[in-house]
Amino acid sequence: MRSKLIIGWREWAALPDLGIGQIKAKIDTGAKTSAIHAYHVKKVMKDGAPWAEFGIHPVQKHKKPEIQCTAPIVDERAVRSSNGHEEIRFVVRTRLTLGPLTRAIELTLTNRDEMGFRMLIGRQALSKQYLVDSGMSYGLGEPGDPHYKILT
Repeated sequence: MRSKLIIGWREWAALPDLGIGQIKAKIDTGAKTSAIHAYHVKKVMKDGAPWAEFGIHPVQKHKKPEIQCTAPIVDERAVRSSNGHEEIRFVVRTRLTLGPLTRAIELTLTNRDEMGFRMLIGRQALSKQYLVDSGMSYGLGEPGDPHYKILT
């Protein structure tokens, strides 16, 4: 059996393709796909393929910094939020770094201003590599800790 990394219900993550070195994320095994707070989302064509242009505020409850991002759109799908509201969202493909591991994930773009976390990491992004200890927070450490496990 392959060993898995144990993480808490919230962790620090990075999205290197989007220029985000750290973002506080909620781990949500009830959600299939990961989601991030994005604003001014628009679809553009690049070399005949659909891309999303959008902004991200990676720090909770702050409008600064603002990071402008682009990512290839891989799908548009209906997503039902925890309050039962359904919306059509762009799905982009990007890399997620969570602890010492980096992998490609699908990420939906949505307004999470009213949510407690700017990013939610769903079970597809965790599959086969992580176990979640729901009683633990920041099991990978925090930025500045000597044992912080995110490699950027």
